[in-house]
Order: sequence, then C-alpha cells, then structure tokens
Amino acid sequence: MKSEPEGYSIDDLKRDKIEPWTGVRNYQVRNMLRDDFKIGDKALFYHSNAGKETGVVGEMKVVKVAYPDPTQFDKKSKYFDPKATFENPRWFCVDVKFVKKFPHTITLAEMKLDPALANLPILKQGSRLSIVPVTQKDFEYIIL
Repeated sequence: MKSEPEGYSIDDLKRDKIEPWTGVRNYQVRNMLRDDFKIGDKALFYHSNAGKETGVVGEMKVVKVAYPDPTQFDKKSKYFDPKATFENPRWFCVDVKFVKKFPHTITLAEMKLDPALANLPILKQGSRLSIVPVTQKDFEYIIL
C-alpha cells in the first residue's frame, strides 16, 4: 500500500497506531479494498515519491474491513466527491494497524536488482496503482 511520506508516513502510522486508509480514487483499487481485504490481512507500507528512499518501509495489518471513505463526503477534503452519497457511496477504505517499521528502507532500486522479486507487481512497467497484491512468498521474502 503506497503513501507519499509527506502526506502520511510509516512514522505517522506508528504514532497513530490505527488509521483509516482513505483517499483511494481508482475503481480497481476501490474494488480490492471493498471485496478482497479481510481482517488480519498483512500489508507492506511503501513510501512513494521519496527520492532515494522510495520503497518498502514497514508492515501493517487490516483491522477493519471496507466501509465508506468519509473523505468523499467532506467538502473541505481534497478527496471530496460530489457524486457520492451516504445511500450510494463510491469510495471505500479499510483501517490499518501499525505492525513494525523496518530498520532500513527496502528501496525500489534494491528490489529491481533482486531476481527473487522479478514478478513483484510494483516493479512492472506502468504499475501506477496505490495498492497492489503481493504473493505470500514475496511478502515473506521482503520482510525477512
């Protein structure tokens, strides 16, 4: 799950302990959040657009399944969606809980050089989704 560290970082999640993962405005990712995420699912926290430190910085887990993203209803939010209604929400979020921050960032450059991660979706050309599935094998390889 990607976030720009200036907007929300692993240190912010460590401080907050639990946070709703709001602001997703892509239908494919919305569908993953709504249909696929289950309580207890593990996720990698990825800092995007962080220069040399772009990469995986920690681990978190899902503690609340999908519910309507409240930012879609907030006219002051940059994620406000005038087409969304309480009766027919368009966007969903899940709550994630901090698990751990890695001692160092596993950078995008490092991952690209590692043949064991060749099939990682985030390394594919044109991969722009803010949330991408990772196999259990790749997840375990990265966190070890």
